[in-house]
Amino acid sequence: DAIAFRAVLQVHGVSDPALVADAADVWAGAGGSGFGPRVTHDTLLALRRASRAWPPMAPLLAAAVPDSVDLADEEITDLLGEGARALAGAGVEVHWPRDLTRGLTTRAEIGPADGTPGPGTSAGPSLLSADALLAFDWHFALGDDRRLTREELDLLAEAHRPVVRLRDRWVLIDPQVVRRARARDVHKVAPLDALGAALTGSVEVDGERVEVRPTGWLATLRDRLADPEAQESVAQPAALAATLRDYQRRGLTWLARTTSLGLGCCLADDMGLGKTITLIALHLYRQDEPGAAGPTLVVCPASLMGNWQREIERFAPGTPVRRFHGARRGLDDLAEDGFVLTTYGTMRLDAERLATVPWGMVVADEAQHVKNPYASTARALRSIGARARVALTGTPVENNLSELWAILDWTTPGLLGPLSAFRGRYADAVEGGEDPAAADRLARLVRPFLLRRRKSDPGIAPELPPKTETDHAVSLTEEQAGLYEAVVREALERIAGADGMERRGMIVKLLTGLKQICNHPAQYLKEDRPVITGRSGKLELLDELLDTVLAERAGVLVFTQYVRMARLLERHLAARGVPSQFLHGGTPVAARDAMVRRFQDGDVPVFLLSLKAAGTGLNLTRAEHVVHYDRWWNPAVEAQATDRAYRIGQTRPVQVHRIIAEGTIEDRIAALLRRKQDLADAVLGSGGAALTELSDAELTDLVELRGEPA
Repeated sequence: DAIAFRAVLQVHGVSDPALVADAADVWAGAGGSGFGPRVTHDTLLALRRASRAWPPMAPLLAAAVPDSVDLADEEITDLLGEGARALAGAGVEVHWPRDLTRGLTTRAEIGPADGTPGPGTSAGPSLLSADALLAFDWHFALGDDRRLTREELDLLAEAHRPVVRLRDRWVLIDPQVVRRARARDVHKVAPLDALGAALTGSVEVDGERVEVRPTGWLATLRDRLADPEAQESVAQPAALAATLRDYQRRGLTWLARTTSLGLGCCLADDMGLGKTITLIALHLYRQDEPGAAGPTLVVCPASLMGNWQREIERFAPGTPVRRFHGARRGLDDLAEDGFVLTTYGTMRLDAERLATVPWGMVVADEAQHVKNPYASTARALRSIGARARVALTGTPVENNLSELWAILDWTTPGLLGPLSAFRGRYADAVEGGEDPAAADRLARLVRPFLLRRRKSDPGIAPELPPKTETDHAVSLTEEQAGLYEAVVREALERIAGADGMERRGMIVKLLTGLKQICNHPAQYLKEDRPVITGRSGKLELLDELLDTVLAERAGVLVFTQYVRMARLLERHLAARGVPSQFLHGGTPVAARDAMVRRFQDGDVPVFLLSLKAAGTGLNLTRAEHVVHYDRWWNPAVEAQATDRAYRIGQTRPVQVHRIIAEGTIEDRIAALLRRKQDLADAVLGSGGAALTELSDAELTDLVELRGEPA
């Protein structure tokens, strides 16, 4: 039978006489019929087990009635932690008297002095000002949340004992815990640090996570930011020559409210949902806001400058707009209410000149261009001051969370802390899937500063036609299969004997070579005047798809990451008599605009595009088909390319075709991308570079050819 045994700890006047009497009565009647004849024996065995686990219990074995034991202060302290855990391992529970208050709870309180006006008011502080420090105070309470004064905390610490009489009751607290609490002084913190702690609800102090409660206007601001949908809607600017959709009006409200607080933000809607018109509306809105007016600088890829100018002239007629680009660029006589458009390359070269202008707002379009905070482009952009900073991107995280940090640390410097601390606190735990709580804290911290809407979200773009995505598996030709296996065999032999950077370089070269072989042998072999037909399974399928597209008199976009492959396709299509054009990174801005017009007018049915150069910013709604001839390492980049056709303004169903060489590395990469897309919906893990860290066995499994060639 199970035996119930309870030892009462009599310590310096702390006892429970009723329990003592119960224990004595039980022991005296142990030989009777109440508990059976073996009760004394089993109880002594339990006591021996307990005393081995925690030696201070040993005196109970020698007691006539093992009902109590006297403990020294340090033994009680030990019983609060290690002792209780050791006894639990031996099957003995520790029960403390009910009227004994246990445990000291600690939380931080962060906020301004009473009556201090908040940000967004004429007298309030700027959240970006290092001078506007807030108080970081401590709240200490006993078990029932009765707050302790500093004097009472001092009393507990000075007693140097685990059991102290306080407020007419006994208090049981580890002296070490009290000493640590007493050492925590009131200090000042920067507003953004305080806001980050308020949004996440906790802060790390000396390796321990402590609950945080905001006070004053910081609490009000936290509630306001945490629920953007509760913000009072702003009116659409009268000067805007368009009617915003509902989700665009909500985006305008969010942008206006956030920037009015002196905070930057990132509008991360899917491509094609109208980030440009929403930003134009924000510019017009801010012209009427006190302290917010001033010219807006838009930094964007070269291919987007024409689109920005057309959109501004269309939706904000009469608003001055100029391009700061080319040999004759200048900043003289800037209009207070105007736009200045420049490219990332020009901005990098002329950051000092641009930094002399008191910008009302700086906008980084396709902000993933500054995802590397150490690159010269990102450093130049950070040097240009403004009253507000807004990032626009459809892919705030392409490969890892450091990219998200780079964007938000530009829009609102200091919000996420230093990059090294951010990686240790959030990125490593989230990307590794080790700490769901870290992912939740990061989401709460980031959500107020990053607005993300997708075309698939309910009510966002119901007018968009359906989109069908199909993976087409093709077999390698005999030539491709033989070349593939030879390259794998030779490369793996060399990689097995290498290490460090040399090994990583070899792996990158192998992966690139295999993808080129899957495209077409002539691409890998760098043939000058190759025979193109009959050598590639992918090309045969592309011909079949194009026959269907041309018969429908539809338009098609064909994306490849390789310029050489696009040139081969261009030559092949010309031989077939199929009109096509090719846009790549070296195409001048004026030529790009002309290509877009020709395609949109239906003059050229096949548009070949370099994925890296044309994956963003172009409006190509004439296309009903999108072909990804080869796979990029990142699904977000492919999605952006698809969005050249599948965007607001598209009225016909869009079919997306991804061509995959079966049995090859492309098969395995496709599976990796599907898993990576799931992670991207929360916060993305590491990118293709992680493949260079595979073991020899893992690499072999990734690249070996499976199945038979066609």
